[in-house]
Amino acid sequence: MITLIGKSLAMKGLKFLHYGAATECERCRFKNTCIDSLKEGRMYLIKNVKDTEHHCPIHEGHKVRVVEVEKAHINTLVDSKSAFEGSMLIFKYPDCEDECLMRDLCFPEGLKNGDKCKIVKNKGKPKNKCIKGMNLTEVVLSIKS
Repeated sequence: MITLIGKSLAMKGLKFLHYGAATECERCRFKNTCIDSLKEGRMYLIKNVKDTEHHCPIHEGHKVRVVEVEKAHINTLVDSKSAFEGSMLIFKYPDCEDECLMRDLCFPEGLKNGDKCKIVKNKGKPKNKCIKGMNLTEVVLSIKS
């Protein structure tokens, strides 16, 4: 998928979260390519950076570059009973309001409740134990929905 990103951010391998369009984007001639191809709240990975630049009043230096992106894989924690590489699952946030060292993995940016995902990699037990006693495994997910 093709989109535009600020020139200073246009680096192969960069992950970014799409927060949605700014007010200025609504009347931009590049809106279809830049904003409409991305989904708000999703994480993307830059696969390739093109040489083409365009003017953009929002980004630093007022320049954007054309980039190829794909949905990024996302690290998270799941119940160990369902942590099998290659298996599909419906992602669900844990029933937990506690602040802990693993909160960012339990509630990762770019994933939403109900997302259909494939487990790309099982990374094993996390460094820390769940303070609620849940048996968790760290996995890398690919969003399918």
